[in-house]
Amino acid sequence: MAEHSTRDILVTSALPYANGSLHLGHLLEMVQTDIWVRFQKSRGHRCHYVCADDAHGTAIMLTAEKLGITPEEQIQRVQQEHERDTAGFLIGFDNYYSTHSPENRAWSEEIYKRLRANGHIATRAITQAFDPEKQLFLADRFIKGTCPKCKTADQYGDNCEACGATYTPAELIDPVSALSGATPVEKESEHFFFTLPDFADMLKDWTGSGTLQPQIANKLREWLDAGLQEWDISRDAPYFGFEIPDAPGKYFYVWLDAPIGYMASFQNYCEREGIDFDSYWQKDSQAELYHFIGKDIINFHGLFWPAMLHSAELRTPTAIYAHGFLTVNGTKMSKSRGTFIKASTYLQHLDAQYLRYYFAAKLAASVDDIDLNLEDFVQRVNADVVGKVVNIASRCAGFLRKGFDNTLTADCAEPAMVQDFIDAGDTIAALFEGREFNKAIREIIALADRANQYIDDKKPWVLAKEEGSEAEVHAVCSVGINLFRVLMTYLKPVLPAMAEKAEAFLNTSLDWTALSAPLTAHRLEKFQPLITRIDPKQIEAMVDASREEAPATAAAVGKTAPASQDAGKPGKASKAPAATDTIAFEDFAKVDLRVAQIIAADHVEGADKLLRLTLSLGDEQRQVFAGIKAAYAPQDLVGRLTVMVANLAPRKMRFGLSEGMVLAAGPGGEDIFLLTPDSGATVGMQVK
Repeated sequence: MAEHSTRDILVTSALPYANGSLHLGHLLEMVQTDIWVRFQKSRGHRCHYVCADDAHGTAIMLTAEKLGITPEEQIQRVQQEHERDTAGFLIGFDNYYSTHSPENRAWSEEIYKRLRANGHIATRAITQAFDPEKQLFLADRFIKGTCPKCKTADQYGDNCEACGATYTPAELIDPVSALSGATPVEKESEHFFFTLPDFADMLKDWTGSGTLQPQIANKLREWLDAGLQEWDISRDAPYFGFEIPDAPGKYFYVWLDAPIGYMASFQNYCEREGIDFDSYWQKDSQAELYHFIGKDIINFHGLFWPAMLHSAELRTPTAIYAHGFLTVNGTKMSKSRGTFIKASTYLQHLDAQYLRYYFAAKLAASVDDIDLNLEDFVQRVNADVVGKVVNIASRCAGFLRKGFDNTLTADCAEPAMVQDFIDAGDTIAALFEGREFNKAIREIIALADRANQYIDDKKPWVLAKEEGSEAEVHAVCSVGINLFRVLMTYLKPVLPAMAEKAEAFLNTSLDWTALSAPLTAHRLEKFQPLITRIDPKQIEAMVDASREEAPATAAAVGKTAPASQDAGKPGKASKAPAATDTIAFEDFAKVDLRVAQIIAADHVEGADKLLRLTLSLGDEQRQVFAGIKAAYAPQDLVGRLTVMVANLAPRKMRFGLSEGMVLAAGPGGEDIFLLTPDSGATVGMQVK
């Protein structure tokens, strides 16, 4: 095994917002980070993993008000829940803290003062919508009114659900505050801005230095090439957060102090453990700093955060590792389908290590989305973990206990084979280091297959019945246990609780640093079951417990959500017409419904809800923008048949020309189901 020097490493994962429960999407990131950290510790490095609850902002303040408690009580409740659930998933934080802490206040003020002293804070007055009843400024999502384009009522302040138009809140007809129902007024207020454009050259160098995955670096380069804007870092009272120094009634925007929360959590840990905090954060630091995050928050971590650190004369991250989103059974998590699964619900039904293993088997260094296919989940965990890895130990342990006093042979019968397994650790370690967990798992399971084949070939259960074969049985089972030990060393970062049981059975450490040669003349402890198989009924129970039925009203069940160029907010289905809103048959007969094949599907840059579909009608192709991103991933649509309105007049949108409408049904949100023809349909066929 290759020699290596000890490294000093600080690792963080993104801070969960203190306004709700953790779900499996959060756990994807935490498990990825935790496996990497456990691997580094197993290799003998000084690796620290810190995190915290992101505890500030208007949303938390409003939730607390609704519950009749203080914001401090709200974030404390949520933090306790988060800590309980992360512990249940065996996430080994060295420190889990809160951004609402004295350390975070001190560092937020200090960094802000350094930015200001270096000329990187600008102030200017801006005009915003203001709720005169609640006495607070309103973000666009807190304003509703009638769409200025199509005149549909009850639309959000930036985008119409019915026609897809975008506008400013000021353009809404009869706007009202979604918080109080009062009519907003325009009010001017002085705001503080971080002069991000000053760091354009620094950020071009930094984003191109190998600190980011290629896909992320390319995305940030697009934003840099388009020109950076100053970043508003202030909010007006009332606001739950830290007041800005020398600016009464002004508060740091939550995203200003959230990443500083990494520093605050680490400082809290350092003071408790006697670690030199400055050696990790000063500009000349030789320590390594890694942030694991979701791809949706890369602008904050890849642009704002390094620029702030640079201005404040602190070190920038060694690397930022972004991951994709989690889907379940190929689509976005859905409450009505029972696939929006909370961490606590999962833990009531299943061992956390099942999911840790499955995530590891799927995760790579890219930012691709990860799909949790529940059927594949059961099969893979049962086949790999129980059927292959545990099987090695369980097959050998009984023979050693019954006939050989639970002691391994004095000499290893297959030293070359065991050494091959140990030597494979260098390749597997490189894959773990590079976050290619899926490839590491493939290597490990290939070794497990080889170990099982060895035992199958030797057949100790047959030998045990033959007189004079005791020594060979002893030798074969001792080799099997040694191979199991190597495999569990590699799997310890993924399956820590199972590894702990294996360490008790093997009576030795499973740290990577302890793996150098076979165990010989070594006494084992009594073998205990390491992990059980998943029963598919457990999955069914978990899904049932997670399912929230949509309200069974005529409007909800009967309404159709046209996934069309008009779908601006696919999270909300179009309102069903009233029973009295009828059309003549002659009008309906004008609608030309045809079977179309989806030959391409892509995300629409700048649109959170839309997908760009290329549809084939056989003799021609059409481009349609469909508000179905909440329900479908683009790769899952290619090749499918759907029904489209072929004679709808083209509509010019800001993303391009939409040349039709595909039909869908459902209550809305994630539950939008494309209307698909039966298998006998042909492309271009008219639907009657």
